Amino acid sequence: MTFRRISIITTICFFAIGLLVSQVNAFEGSYKVGAVFSVTGRASFLGDPEKKTVEMLAEKINAAGGINGKKLELIIYDDEGDATKCNLAVKKLITRDKVCAVIGPSLSGLSLAVIPVAEKHKIPLVSCAASYKIVYNEKTGKPYKYVFKTPQSDSMAVEAIYKHLKNKGINKIAIISVTSGFGASGRSELIRLAPKYNMNIVADEKYGPKDTDMTAQLTKIKGKTPAAIISWSIGPTQVTVTRNWRDLGMTGISLYQSHGFGSRKNIKLAAGAAEGVFCPLGACNIAELLPADHPQKSVTTDYLKNYTAKYNEPLSSFGGHGWDALMLVSKALESVGCDKAAIRDYIENKKGFVGQHGLFNFSPDDHNGLTQEAFQMVIVKGDDWALVD
Repeated sequence: MTFRRISIITTICFFAIGLLVSQVNAFEGSYKVGAVFSVTGRASFLGDPEKKTVEMLAEKINAAGGINGKKLELIIYDDEGDATKCNLAVKKLITRDKVCAVIGPSLSGLSLAVIPVAEKHKIPLVSCAASYKIVYNEKTGKPYKYVFKTPQSDSMAVEAIYKHLKNKGINKIAIISVTSGFGASGRSELIRLAPKYNMNIVADEKYGPKDTDMTAQLTKIKGKTPAAIISWSIGPTQVTVTRNWRDLGMTGISLYQSHGFGSRKNIKLAAGAAEGVFCPLGACNIAELLPADHPQKSVTTDYLKNYTAKYNEPLSSFGGHGWDALMLVSKALESVGCDKAAIRDYIENKKGFVGQHGLFNFSPDDHNGLTQEAFQMVIVKGDDWALVD
């Protein structure tokens, strides 16, 4: 090998090493943010799009220079929908990984289970689950100090449905719910708010999260002749209810799903049975249908374009919950750095945050920050969402 050739190779090696070093040194340290999602297991339809969304968002943030010159470092654990694994994962993020904040979990029951951990360690936790109990301490009548959430509360979804029913002149209804944390919380709110809207609940049926047929429960409901049925569940069970409802020839009784129905995958899995089903959804589900002057038009359209291009799959409400959670924490880090108490204070006082699921205005009395305006009532038409007039 000639001296000139050796010199060229050496120069190339030094250039490659220099490039590698410059890439490594592009960020001065990092901000660690933990996430616990149900990526696999019974609730993977929630956790998988949440994980994909926050990874995509972190890539975008880091490609733009990170946060205050620091890399946004995500540490994500899969709890598999298991409360014990979720609890251990949150503790690991706090005590071993030394994260600045935690986003997740995906499920209401798991979020409720880890509240004591977040409160004990005084670390901000932004849940991606719906139950109002996540941000409401029933003993004190106030929010938990360090816990927030981004999904609209089940109480808001109930009121959106009840308002729509009332406008249609319907008050004789039946409810059918899954016996999970999400289902139990939603059922409780359906019952609690019924008198406010003069709703007469003539049937109240339940089923397990692993049940594969609800024909018996729906047959009992059919015998009570309600004008509408409200189904409160997430995932495969709500699809089963929808298919059983149509198979039993019950389409003369309007079917309303909770906001947990917010994925076009559910419409596809229902194989035509979801036609005519109503549900309240956030703006991210219907970005294409929003008017040009809608305050969320830009962020929802951008998210829809980027997510579908990257993953080649339909966007869902659930990924949007992850987007809102990580963006909130990122904005807090940009403003106050990795100071847990300061991050908590920042989120608690954050106003006018334009998210995938609404315009968030947090306060010491409200750690969800949303109002009923965060929902639009939609109906399934032609295997897609359509706005209800």
